[in-house]
Amino acid sequence: MTAPASPETTAVPAAAPARPPMPSIHTRALITWLAIFPLVSIGMLALGPIMEPWHPVFRALLLTALVVPLAVYVVVPRLMAGHGHLSRKAVERAARKSA
Repeated sequence: MTAPASPETTAVPAAAPARPPMPSIHTRALITWLAIFPLVSIGMLALGPIMEPWHPVFRALLLTALVVPLAVYVVVPRLMAGHGHLSRKAVERAARKSA
């Protein structure tokens, strides 16, 4: 048998910090657009002269082959992390005001 835990040894879990809600579909769409638009613009400026004689389908194929992975694996996660950081700060401020 085990001895009952005394009040001094019983750990009281700290209150979990409030988590911000998941961004809305509209916020995620805006964040994705904020990632894609500059990448496409920069890609068109950088690759435009090289791809000018190409058929438009091949230009779009190359541009999307570069932009989509860069956006999905690098830019969007960083923007979402930034949004999460700002949301957590807002939740913390609201919690401090209500306390």
